[in-house]
Amino acid sequence: MTQTNPMRSLRIAKVVVNIGVGESGEKLLRAEKLLEKLTGQKPVRTIAKKKIPVWGVKRGEPIGCKVTLRKKKAEEFLRRAFEAVDNRISAKSFDNDGNLSFGVHEYIDFPDMKFDPEIGMFGMDISVEIERPGYRIKRRRLQKRKIPTRHKVRREEAMEFIKEKFEVDILS
Repeated sequence: MTQTNPMRSLRIAKVVVNIGVGESGEKLLRAEKLLEKLTGQKPVRTIAKKKIPVWGVKRGEPIGCKVTLRKKKAEEFLRRAFEAVDNRISAKSFDNDGNLSFGVHEYIDFPDMKFDPEIGMFGMDISVEIERPGYRIKRRRLQKRKIPTRHKVRREEAMEFIKEKFEVDILS
């Protein structure tokens, strides 16, 4: 019986669900309503950093919304999100720090969602941050430190973790 070091185990730090609408107004309100319906949390608006006159975007204008999920809510949402993409993810969705990002084309792909004419059609981007215990040292206010290379989550480890925990096929 070999014991593994609990500090080497992986966990999901957070899941960020983002809908980029590109404009404020009625469309943004519908996207916020959808995110609240999907996640059970109130979304926060994202603001344009630059003005893009060609697209009619002004600096400081709200152009999207996002929700950050942690712990149990994050895992439950991820299970539903993976079902929406048929439990298949591209290997290119993982970065070298062990994070994962993928998109869902339409919210009706979620197993428990039906089309709502009041909301319309929206897709979303889902970003997942995977970490080990001890990552707080890079975020804390006092005595911040870098995470040692041997403790960082590698791409292959993250792929294996997602494959085992959520039974997802990773396509090369």
